Amino acid sequence: MADETIGIVGAGIVGLATGREIALRRPGTRVVVFEKEQQVSLHQTGHNSGVVHAGIYYTPGSLKADLTVRGVALLREYCQDRELPYREIGKLVMAVRQDELGRMENLYERAKNNHVPDLRRVSKDEIKELEPNAGGIAALHSPRTAITDYPAIAREFAKDIADAGGEVRLGFPVTGITNVPGGIEVASGQQRLKVDRLILCAGLQSDSVAKLAQDRQEPRIIPFRGEYMLLKPDRTHLVRGLVYPVPDPRYPFLGVHFTPRVDGTVEVGPNAVLALAREGYRLTKVSPKDLLGLAAYPGSWRMAAQHWRTGVKEYRGSLSTTAFMKDAGLYVPGVGAKDVIRGGAGVRAQALDRDGTLVDDFRIHRVGRITAVRNAPSPAATASMAIAEHIVGAVFGEA
Repeated sequence: MADETIGIVGAGIVGLATGREIALRRPGTRVVVFEKEQQVSLHQTGHNSGVVHAGIYYTPGSLKADLTVRGVALLREYCQDRELPYREIGKLVMAVRQDELGRMENLYERAKNNHVPDLRRVSKDEIKELEPNAGGIAALHSPRTAITDYPAIAREFAKDIADAGGEVRLGFPVTGITNVPGGIEVASGQQRLKVDRLILCAGLQSDSVAKLAQDRQEPRIIPFRGEYMLLKPDRTHLVRGLVYPVPDPRYPFLGVHFTPRVDGTVEVGPNAVLALAREGYRLTKVSPKDLLGLAAYPGSWRMAAQHWRTGVKEYRGSLSTTAFMKDAGLYVPGVGAKDVIRGGAGVRAQALDRDGTLVDDFRIHRVGRITAVRNAPSPAATASMAIAEHIVGAVFGEA
């Protein structure tokens, strides 16, 4: 229907990509993005490490796999058109123990099924050619894996929405969502705006906003803080490209890795510790409301019962730089606590089912005129433009 008003809750990269896709694909449609902060991309997008994932890790046929591979192509073209940073520096996924070789081979088969371009196995000697300072007994090399600047991309998406006649309404925390005749009323305090359809891309607040829309209670969002170290400036030369471990298949996290950034810095991390607040970027940030929500959800206790040993290890690394760098030093031998300084931190909006299962795939579903993105952690930034295509196709019944 022409001349519709489509509301989007959340001005992170997924919400902005979706707004842009609607504005470009459906001329005459008014797009309004509601954002509680005074700027776009302040939370997950703004704390992203900047990696453009190639699609190595994800289950073939899953939304993550399909949308990541599609998203890379869209993102690369967009960055080239807008002269935004996009550097294909390559990634090594490296095994350092014999018992990791089987998992690495499984990753290789998975990545080939996902059509990851130019992926190849490399030997110990070839690792040294690519990363002279790296350890490892074997690796997968993905030369097309890239780095970019996601906050800059998000700002450009916001500009595209405005240029198409839409609006990014900042300082508008959504406090009410009500079905009314012919549409949906979105409220922020005393402010009201009626939209024809609503798309929820609220990230760390996705379950709370979905509750306002009378959506199902599960999955819940569990915030995991990922903390980073930075290699000291005189040590950044030790790493040329991205250096990753073979991930533990029990978790949707990729483990501590080395990540060159487009600004020339090199991050080491992240770990994954349970945050005590949804926006708890500092160890000392505590939200009693968020903690009560965690404690009241059965899935939290079931998750803790399954994974408490890993949690203790991650907290040890959070409190001790030496402990944090112990595993990292396996991948770039000789790099330790003396070579790094504390960097920033991000918080991952990880969905958790009632049975304690950490949700791996993207979850997007509809409730009447409302479409809710309930789980879109990494690699959602990589896949953002493809996620937008998927959402818009579902909302408007398009292929």
